[in-house]
Amino acid sequence: PGVPRFAIDRGGTFTDVFARCPGGRVRVLKLLSEDPAYRDAPTEGIRRVLQEELGVPLPRDQPLDASGIRWIRMGTTVATNALLQRRGERAALAVTRGFRHLLHIGTQARPQLFDLEVAMPEVLYEEVIEVDERLIPEQPDCHLPGVAGVTLLVQRPLDVARLREDLERVLARGIRSLAVLLLHSYAWPGHEQQVGALAQSLGFAQVSLSSAVAGMARAVPRGLTACADAYLSPGVRRYLRGFCQGFRHGLRGVQVLFMRSDGGLTPMDTFGGARAILSGPAAGVVGYARTTFDPQDGTPVIGFDMGGTSTDVSRYAGEFEHVFEATTAGVAIQSPQLHISTVAAGGGSRLFFRSGLYVVGPESAGAHPGPACYRKGGPLTVTDANLVLGRLLPEFFPRIFGPGEDQPLCRDTAAAALSVEEVALGFIRVANEAMCRPIRALTEARGHEAARHVLACFGGAGGQHACAIARTLGMARVFIHRHSGLLSALGLALADAVQEEQEPCALPYGPGAFPRLEERLRELERRCRDGLRAQGFEPEQIRTEPFLHLRYEGTDCALMVSARGHPAHPGSCAAGDFLAAFTARSVPQCHQLCPSVTALSQCHCPVTRCYFEGGYRDTPVFLLGELGSDHVLPGPAIVIDTNSTIVVEPGCVATVTRFGDINIAVGAGPAAARDTRLEPVRLSVFSHRFMSIAEQMGRALQRSAVSTNIKERLDFSCALFGPDGGLVSNAPHIPVHLGAMQEAVQFQIRNLGPELREGDVILSNHPRAGGSHLPDLTVITPVFWPGQPRPVFFVASRGHHADVGGCSPGSMPPHSQSLAQEGATFVSFKLVTNGEFQEQAVTEALLAPGAVPGCSGTRNLRDNLADLRAQVAANQKGIGLVRELIEQHGLEVVQAYMGHVQANAELAVRDTLRAVAARWGTSLAAEDTMDDGTPIRLVPPPSPQGSAVFDFGGTGPEVLGNCNTPRAITLSALIYCLRCLVGHDIPLNQGCLAPVQVRIPPGSILDPSPEAAVVGGNVLTSQRVVDVVLRAFGACAASQGCMNNVTFGSARGGYYETVAGGAGAGPGWAGRSGVHTHMTNTRITDPEILELRYPVVLRRFELRAGSGGAGRHRGGDGVIRELQFREPTQLSVLSERRATRPYGMAGGLPGAPGLNLLLRRDGRLINLGGKSSVSVEPGDIFRLLTPGGGGFGPPEDGGDPQGPPEPPDPQDLWRGSAFEFRQAQEAL
Repeated sequence: PGVPRFAIDRGGTFTDVFARCPGGRVRVLKLLSEDPAYRDAPTEGIRRVLQEELGVPLPRDQPLDASGIRWIRMGTTVATNALLQRRGERAALAVTRGFRHLLHIGTQARPQLFDLEVAMPEVLYEEVIEVDERLIPEQPDCHLPGVAGVTLLVQRPLDVARLREDLERVLARGIRSLAVLLLHSYAWPGHEQQVGALAQSLGFAQVSLSSAVAGMARAVPRGLTACADAYLSPGVRRYLRGFCQGFRHGLRGVQVLFMRSDGGLTPMDTFGGARAILSGPAAGVVGYARTTFDPQDGTPVIGFDMGGTSTDVSRYAGEFEHVFEATTAGVAIQSPQLHISTVAAGGGSRLFFRSGLYVVGPESAGAHPGPACYRKGGPLTVTDANLVLGRLLPEFFPRIFGPGEDQPLCRDTAAAALSVEEVALGFIRVANEAMCRPIRALTEARGHEAARHVLACFGGAGGQHACAIARTLGMARVFIHRHSGLLSALGLALADAVQEEQEPCALPYGPGAFPRLEERLRELERRCRDGLRAQGFEPEQIRTEPFLHLRYEGTDCALMVSARGHPAHPGSCAAGDFLAAFTARSVPQCHQLCPSVTALSQCHCPVTRCYFEGGYRDTPVFLLGELGSDHVLPGPAIVIDTNSTIVVEPGCVATVTRFGDINIAVGAGPAAARDTRLEPVRLSVFSHRFMSIAEQMGRALQRSAVSTNIKERLDFSCALFGPDGGLVSNAPHIPVHLGAMQEAVQFQIRNLGPELREGDVILSNHPRAGGSHLPDLTVITPVFWPGQPRPVFFVASRGHHADVGGCSPGSMPPHSQSLAQEGATFVSFKLVTNGEFQEQAVTEALLAPGAVPGCSGTRNLRDNLADLRAQVAANQKGIGLVRELIEQHGLEVVQAYMGHVQANAELAVRDTLRAVAARWGTSLAAEDTMDDGTPIRLVPPPSPQGSAVFDFGGTGPEVLGNCNTPRAITLSALIYCLRCLVGHDIPLNQGCLAPVQVRIPPGSILDPSPEAAVVGGNVLTSQRVVDVVLRAFGACAASQGCMNNVTFGSARGGYYETVAGGAGAGPGWAGRSGVHTHMTNTRITDPEILELRYPVVLRRFELRAGSGGAGRHRGGDGVIRELQFREPTQLSVLSERRATRPYGMAGGLPGAPGLNLLLRRDGRLINLGGKSSVSVEPGDIFRLLTPGGGGFGPPEDGGDPQGPPEPPDPQDLWRGSAFEFRQAQEAL
């Protein structure tokens, strides 16, 4: 073609330009995204290319003539950076009355389990308008046309007059951007459209309707997406206007397309807001997918993009993998986007040595001061370690470092701090293992074998780690494109323009719905084709692909499913067999030939000294631009490109392809050492591997479970145990499960002993067998190894089942007085024998409580059986991973490092106890009481030697009710508290309790008799134990101290939720409002899903203003939650802190106690007390007021200062990480 075409990726630091010029010439360049010398980096890049092509100077101060440009394609991080740095437009939120704090509360889960401060990103709006209107789901007598499968009733019409006053008030404050979230607007957007029209008529410049931005059910993510759109779109538009002003006639007549988060290109006038957040990373995925994946052999590809502060990983196997919802910078975005997992680990990740453990990140040195070698006084980083090892060559870097930005990288600074190469290599190995974890999550946790992938490496820092990471994962090949340093720009050149249309639908998938589905899919296809034809595409250039957002009935986790590969048949929808595709899941190359150059033996090859396993090796250095086709580079070797350094490790062989790319065959490398002696680097690596096993078990369980509790509320935990039943690693899902499963496994070892055989799986939930409460069913599987007569490891998974029988629906009776009233019990039940699932026997056991007077068997047998099978499958996943680890390192080594990892946790806790003893002395004690007056007393005198005796002597006796707590729960609370006090990541295992001797009086509320009722001990008393421990150590004020358990239902089934409250304030922070604290972290059902699935209306869900205790730092506020019932049902409430108040600390005042009220439809107002079960009728309203957190410091000190916003936490960079199970599941 005779006209230039530009593909430009504008990143946060650099802008990459890929230009295809007349005659097929390709020009590439990289320039700073921000530079005083020019106004806009992409415009400057185009100017430089045109200037070189035309051979005439083009002044920067004059607009460019774009008449000769065919097209411009861009990806940009403008929206991402604005979100991370919280530098978007001032915005307001208009939301249905009663829900002003809905987006602040969100899912009510906290991102970091052991962060007492509960640091979370703030909302994107600064003003809230409550809109008087309400739609509710209704089947009969529908007043409104809803989407397919959903009908609605106008419970309260829109009050336009009051809305006008509120909008004018917000405008007077200078706010011109508005997000609108009205409940159930996805099904009928009429009210939102009226709000939007009024706002625009009054002068709002940006109005983002949730129904238009993300028209799908689930109010919280839809509202967050609308807020992100309102917050980001004005800034994106300003940038686009500024970009156009750099050209004559504003780029009229030039096709300008921008990359969206879903990997498709869209015209400039439709680009912006929420769909721009992953614009840059999405282009990189398209780049490696188009250049690495070979459709002939179909080998899937893992994309590995390692930058300075973070690393993106993704997968491509012939089609792009999308998710419909993911979280970026703490904001859930509900729109189609490529599945990209980002971890806060990169070249700038800081290095630490803590309690004998090598630690890499997540803290980053940033660009300023940067790594130590930048000569600006920065900390040690991964980049420094690579420099010390000789893998980065200062002479090939620009001289832009030091105070004057005119010096080269400084190897001496890094080496002086690290002291020896072995330490540097150790940190590199730990960093590599950390970056392998998200790759394993994308592959092995989803049923794909990592070793059967190609690793496509790009980004500035990835080439230094690619061989080692591929070798660790068992991959045989690494592919590095010749333009790997600007692959995102190349991806833009290769991407397709995409027009996407969607609409909600709630029909059950089946033959009866096929005509309606086919009609709507044809209509959506017509809209897409019309949109693309309007952009200038011919009909023959357009290809459409339908997707359905499918979920199992009764669940809320859905998958975006394409029928590609599953053609239509007489029993399917005409667009394809989507059911088969759903079940199966629970492109031209763009190369330019590289001319051959001189043979390798004739190349100028400087040699450097580079440190690998075994010592220094002479390592030749090659310039990629001087290599020709078919050059073979045996490792070790270093290849220098303009924008990256590639390390070919010993045992690997790099080949330059005829296109100029690098293909690396990864050799086996040195055999893993079989030395059982403690070595700090291997300790860190094994710690990562053990934790990865537990994490992948958890993902497998969530993926295959069907119940709301496990799949959506994430009320489960998975763990790995040694041959003695001692905890090795526990993926921190639910804190109350942390140490309790260890007791359960050790009981089975004592109870069954030699009866445990390969092919057996044990089911247990009894408190005397290490259980917590009966709904928590624990599935335990022994791991055997050839030649070993006894199990070499154990794996276990514990999940909360919605019902296991008993005297009330949900198996959470508030007034139970014996264990028999709480449901089915299992002590050492063989769920699987010789590999056969014992369905009939477990069914009989689950129905057995029906023989107890006043009780019933399980009310949801189908979900019980399905979730138990899922737990068995998750355990099998863990067994496979354990065996893989043993095959790699040997049984003796793996078991030795199991012991070393446990000893390391012990060391970390001893360090903490020594520090406490030095600061507070050894005379610590604390006491708190339950609402019935039962005391819980603790004397934990830490010794200077790093040990402590946690003595609960003086704690009250077993109670007649159900707040008795099995011993295992008290141990879980202690592990949780010790981990919080340590303050940084440590392995969560039995070593945490090794320095601690625990004394619990037999027969007390913390060690009751075997048949005592315990359902409240797990969810209530466990919180009080945490309050007492943290009070003894002076860590922070009390949080709400309750889980606020609410259950309602009938013989047909029930619903269970726990509700957030206020967090306690601490020495340097105010308590977070409306969040789950301490021993639980379950999510709450979205308001729209709750109302669609259950016979209730959620009238209010907002913060309880003033309920947090006053202090220099205020305690967090509790919440107010009102449920109005629509049919007769049984309501049960199990709660604490209704008579006692969460204590303040250091002079801070206590938080407000909770309150449970029932408003009868006849007008009576009834206080239900803390524990109650009552029959409710249609129209009755349950009002829950949860406790606030205690304050810290005297209130007269002036309260919490309102300082500038904090910089983004490194954890905000994570996407698709282990604690975001919903986002991970969306892509399964």
